[in-house]
Amino acid sequence: MCPHATMEGVSAPLQITAANLDPALLDLPWELPLTDWPHSVLAALPRGISRHTVRFANLSGRVVAVKEIGETVAHSEYELLRRLNRLGAPSVIPMAVITGRQSADGEELTPALVTRHLSFSLPYRALYARSMRTETAHRLIDALAVLLVRLHTLGFYWGDVSLSNTLFRRDAGAFAAYLVDAETGELHRQLTDGQRHYDVDLARTNIIGELMDLQAGGVIGDTEDLIAVGNRLVERYHGLWAELTAPEAFDASERWRVTERVNRLNDLGYDVDEIELSTEADGTRVRIQPKVVDAGHFQRQIMRLTGLDVQENQGRRMLNDLDSYRVITGRQNDPIELVAHDWLSDVFEPTVQAVPRELSGKLEPAEIFHEVLEHRWYMSEQQERDVPTAEAVESYVRDVLPHRQDEKTFLDLAGLPGAISPEDTEA
Repeated sequence: MCPHATMEGVSAPLQITAANLDPALLDLPWELPLTDWPHSVLAALPRGISRHTVRFANLSGRVVAVKEIGETVAHSEYELLRRLNRLGAPSVIPMAVITGRQSADGEELTPALVTRHLSFSLPYRALYARSMRTETAHRLIDALAVLLVRLHTLGFYWGDVSLSNTLFRRDAGAFAAYLVDAETGELHRQLTDGQRHYDVDLARTNIIGELMDLQAGGVIGDTEDLIAVGNRLVERYHGLWAELTAPEAFDASERWRVTERVNRLNDLGYDVDEIELSTEADGTRVRIQPKVVDAGHFQRQIMRLTGLDVQENQGRRMLNDLDSYRVITGRQNDPIELVAHDWLSDVFEPTVQAVPRELSGKLEPAEIFHEVLEHRWYMSEQQERDVPTAEAVESYVRDVLPHRQDEKTFLDLAGLPGAISPEDTEA
């Protein structure tokens, strides 16, 4: 049961339901509709599309999202997001439900759901506003497909899959997708094929519609095949779902294919927790059925070895660099844990610490490290020599990073489609 905090109002107390109450919540102007909140508490962030009024507010040194929504739905979504977080789902973190809101003259105001803003994340409209290349747009759709598969394996039926209800974070050149709006969601022990297919079909329809809106606004070129983009989501989803769940049969002499299947799943970012092997009646066939799969294979390896909390593709890239470091230093026979400790202090930390404070909010540290590696490779190819990391870092900080968009929290997107300012009254 979540604790409650109250603050006396005109005729009824303001009530805050939260698992871990931040007292600073009491300082926000709950007696005002969100559309009237003063500039002093608001944070300017890229606009997402929502059927409800949403505002971003500064709270205890971080940014929170506040959404006005009915009381029953607010409590339902809050509990559902908490359950998803306990299951390790990629979703925003719920903070509180605010009820009993009243204006100064006693008028009842709509309750609110408060969630933590996902740092370094962007809505799709802000990403597309930057003249996104077709290949980048495909990676965005691929990230949504991965998110949908992950949620479905947990038994989560979304009911309103769309780009608008998703936030994206950069992940070593790709994107990682996070669920933002769980208002229509349901958590089941296991989804039926009908529930999954409905979510996928709805996702395709919504994506095509959202991109058509951008195309009508001139953000996407008229030559882009938006139907193909929607179809890509369907294809990527079904391909990944089959790889994760489809049974596979093969001769007993080909048991090496068990390892091959596991490796394919690992390459997709999933661990295999349990495998069911059963011999057929004639004793010549074996079936493999992945029983439990969980995303984050490389992410967990990096966490175990270094304590760094990174995205999946970032983890893959960092592990590759760790392997290179191990070879270069001649430490292939040393325990990987010891090598990882030295790699962290000799390679990763000096690279990240070389970024001036005023540029540190441009990208996440792990994404900066990935871009430095990419920049080093590019310099080495151009100059036909092995460029040292320190030289690549200096060049990257001087010539590349200053031109990157600041993605930590406050994004200067004024004038671009999808920008939001404190003066906006719709979210």
